[in-house]
Amino acid sequence: MSLTHLNQRGEAHMVDVADKAESRREATASGHVQMKPETLALLSEGGLPKGDVLATARIAGIQAAKRTHELIPLCHALPLSKVAVDFRLDEQNSRVEVFATCRLNGRTGVEMEALTAVSVACLTLYDMCKAVDKDMEIGAIHVDTKRGGKSGDYQRQADASATPIVTGEGAAGQVSVGSRCDIDSPCVRVKFLAELRERLGISELVLPLDSLPSTDVGGLKSALVKRDARFSRLTEGRVLCAVNQVMALDPTPITNDDEVAFFPPVTGG
Repeated sequence: MSLTHLNQRGEAHMVDVADKAESRREATASGHVQMKPETLALLSEGGLPKGDVLATARIAGIQAAKRTHELIPLCHALPLSKVAVDFRLDEQNSRVEVFATCRLNGRTGVEMEALTAVSVACLTLYDMCKAVDKDMEIGAIHVDTKRGGKSGDYQRQADASATPIVTGEGAAGQVSVGSRCDIDSPCVRVKFLAELRERLGISELVLPLDSLPSTDVGGLKSALVKRDARFSRLTEGRVLCAVNQVMALDPTPITNDDEVAFFPPVTGG
């Protein structure tokens, strides 16, 4: 395997993508900012001196993605069709998790744009909170998924050591799982985050795909509600959903070994 940004003389150069086929390309990336519990509480309550932290970090991340070619020397200027930056307040681990999705129809991928969006959003979070917490740490920035292009799709494998295994029976009578779907038939892993986890009394479970009335988020919700009335909370308009860490709606399709997360919206943007 050769490095595409080096020519035959070993010199750095911008890759010529003019002969590549144009296709739909998408990438997601994530990272987090570790902080003191009291800092996270102030952020959640909107009590930090610089104002709306998450809204500012979101705009910064979106702007950064669009200007990636000005920051990374050999990146192309890309006509992005979508940049989304989202956050999750992880009270248990005292950190803000940052997610970015970039998309276009073009001749080169958007992994660098997604990574740049996450990086600058994290830096902005630090800037907005540093008056009360200079010990914050930025970390775990990486590409989660990449779709489209000649090299094909990519999905980062979950770190089994970092994912707790939930034992016993789930609320719907299904076996809860850890880092992957480990039943014989095609399945989907479902996670419940933040306050939803506490309200439902379960963190994750696995469902066979053939138990869903339709293989999309809406069908998953229907299957969960049918199994246990507590899951009717998922149909509330304020509950958000992500499939493989990409924001999703009821018509979003679900395939084998997908990870679907349900979570409440964060405050501040």
